Amino acid sequence: MKYLLLIALLLAQLPVCAQKASFTIRTISLPPEIADKNNQFSGLFLRGKELLLLSESRLQDRAEAKMYGISLGSLDDQLAGRSTTATFKKYRIQGLDRIKTRIDSACQLYEGLEGLTMIGNDAYFTIETATQSAYCYVVKGVLSEESATITMDTNYLVPLAKPALTDGTHIHNAGFEAATGYNQSLLFLFEYNYFTHDNIAFRLPTAAVRNDVPQYVPVQRLPFRITDLVYEGKNRFTAINYFYNGDEDSVYRTPSPDPNARFIRSGSRYQNYCRLISLRYKRDKITWKPLFELPREYMTYNWEGLAAYRNGYFLINDKYGPSGQSTLLYLQKQ
Repeated sequence: MKYLLLIALLLAQLPVCAQKASFTIRTISLPPEIADKNNQFSGLFLRGKELLLLSESRLQDRAEAKMYGISLGSLDDQLAGRSTTATFKKYRIQGLDRIKTRIDSACQLYEGLEGLTMIGNDAYFTIETATQSAYCYVVKGVLSEESATITMDTNYLVPLAKPALTDGTHIHNAGFEAATGYNQSLLFLFEYNYFTHDNIAFRLPTAAVRNDVPQYVPVQRLPFRITDLVYEGKNRFTAINYFYNGDEDSVYRTPSPDPNARFIRSGSRYQNYCRLISLRYKRDKITWKPLFELPREYMTYNWEGLAAYRNGYFLINDKYGPSGQSTLLYLQKQ
């Protein structure tokens, strides 16, 4: 009996491997206007009866500031095989040019909209800036279904300090790409969370004003990129965890002692990799574990948007991927 007790205690201390979820992947047919790769979609959000698709709105490239809303009813029809059409509306974002001017005048160069979340009719966006800029930003606007517009509050501009390497340099092309609402606040994850020193997220009250300081939230060291995040309830989240094999992204290459390194190597070469991970916010810290690895044929897409729907997920890429267009997937749980 004594030995059985000892064995039981030892087994209780061993790490438990989580059962990975299994999904069937469905491709959604998109209208040409939405499938155009120049939209460069960077975020998804499920609101009421619509799936919202956020364009990067790269004003410096003369892109239109906009967001699309696809009817969930038309998506349900596609998934049920009743139709191949997705009905949609376009929301024009008004006043973003004035916010860009404020950011640029502070020598923090605007590059585009990245993260999206909503509280009621208030749409919150994260703005990515050029690599050398010290800050990214949170901005907000009010969505009107009647006028199909989002009117930006040009007085609301909350800076988020970019985490830096120990030599003070910033991670190439990295910003706060992941945004979600959480317990009367907003949660923002940085794209890179593999610092040898502290890794942090920011939490911001929804009633924040310009002088409010976001709260630091420690994050368990995490390889590869985080490109979007969705709250699932009960302090749990799901996120896109993506690796791109380009030379400019060499900082994301995990060293061989890390068990995650095997996912991004093919012999002596690096390869793209993408999975969904599950995160938990408990005792003032965020931890994570793997959830679902995408099949190899979907690894070369740059997945940037995630939304949870009916026990599954919508995923969308920006302009990068073998399809040469915006590609919307639905991951249907088996």
